[in-house]
Amino acid sequence: MASAPSEPRRVNGRLDGRGRLVSADPELETLQRDAGSNLGDKLALPQIAAIADLARKLGIPVSRPALAASADNDIELWVNATPNGEDVELSLEGWTQRPPSGPRLAALIGGESQGDGAEAALEWAADEELRVISLSPDLAELLGVDAAEAAGQPLTKLLRLDEDDSGEMPLIAALAARHGFSGQRARSRRSDEQSLTLSGEVVTNADGGFAGFRGSAQAKARPADPYSAGPVFDEALEDVLRSPLDRIIDTAERIVERSDGPLRSDYASYGNDIAAAARHLLSVLRGMSNETAREHGAIDLAALAAEAVVLVEASAEEQEVAISLDAIDRLPATGEERGVIQILVNLMINAIHHSPPNGVIRLSFAQRGGTSSVTVLDEGPGIAAADQQRIFERFERRREGGTGLGLAISRRLAQSMGGDVTLDSAPGEGARFTLTLPAAP
Repeated sequence: MASAPSEPRRVNGRLDGRGRLVSADPELETLQRDAGSNLGDKLALPQIAAIADLARKLGIPVSRPALAASADNDIELWVNATPNGEDVELSLEGWTQRPPSGPRLAALIGGESQGDGAEAALEWAADEELRVISLSPDLAELLGVDAAEAAGQPLTKLLRLDEDDSGEMPLIAALAARHGFSGQRARSRRSDEQSLTLSGEVVTNADGGFAGFRGSAQAKARPADPYSAGPVFDEALEDVLRSPLDRIIDTAERIVERSDGPLRSDYASYGNDIAAAARHLLSVLRGMSNETAREHGAIDLAALAAEAVVLVEASAEEQEVAISLDAIDRLPATGEERGVIQILVNLMINAIHHSPPNGVIRLSFAQRGGTSSVTVLDEGPGIAAADQQRIFERFERRREGGTGLGLAISRRLAQSMGGDVTLDSAPGEGARFTLTLPAAP
């Protein structure tokens, strides 16, 4: 069992370039053995190791508080880590013992399982600038990050902080006032599968000054996605929108049929376009309200793409953008017609908004490996790799304006048909959105 030094003094140690504890005063060596490791092996004290890794990465001395677990106690330490070539010199001071709290040693070092019914150990620590000192293995896994790589990164790079009901962020308020906090809502920037609620207590340095936070997190299951289960619109809103669309379709059809008298042929053509657009909007409305179950069957992806082009031609002309459709007789696939048209319209509208004047949007087709696909290629500014998944999230946009729902809904619809919408892009190279569906048998 590790015990405090018999007199106030620093406890020293040294880690090599591979993180192994190659020399240590007796108290640190005992801590290493309590953690199930030995002198010469990798340091088995996660928070101390994280501080050493941070000092190695930054190439400068780093001083941070840490918590180490002995066989019977938790030990609060102040860790000074100084790079020396590939090695890191450790100097530990403070050495305050306290009764154990939270998960015991095995959980802290990622060892034995806590049991099927045990609660995950979601613990974190950050310095006075909210840079990560340590993440427990369970929390790192939940956030989709490597705990060692996360050390030294801003906490807000890993978590998106949300306002509470009063419009405040408890963590930010606590940072300004140097006090503990609770109730900070947050979400992982890599995975939105779960939300978290953070709480933390203040950690002080050897001189009693503010040195950051040590805290825990509570995980909460992600609420059901309204775009994957249940209607997007309620019935009342659907009724309000359906009536004017029905009137538009009726009036446009009368223009096409010239039922009110002679009419120039180009006006009749406009009426046909208006009727087609209104029918598409009505089908979108019905689809989003889940009025009827979508029936999947054999479709012609090339024909549906040509129909979708007609629906967006006016928007393209207004933006001085041309649409080029690769010549293809037929491309059989399995899906639902109005859902496919909705996806392609969304993808082309998105491309129009990002195309330069006199730009060209190209639609190309492919069939391989049991799938059929259509790709919408624009000549816009492209999308950075870090943003390519984010823009498929609800309310995220490639540009200012709009609701940020088009791409999210497009991917949901495609996946409901057994396919997907994917993106291939790079800054300065335009964007290629591809709708892929199962090929028709």
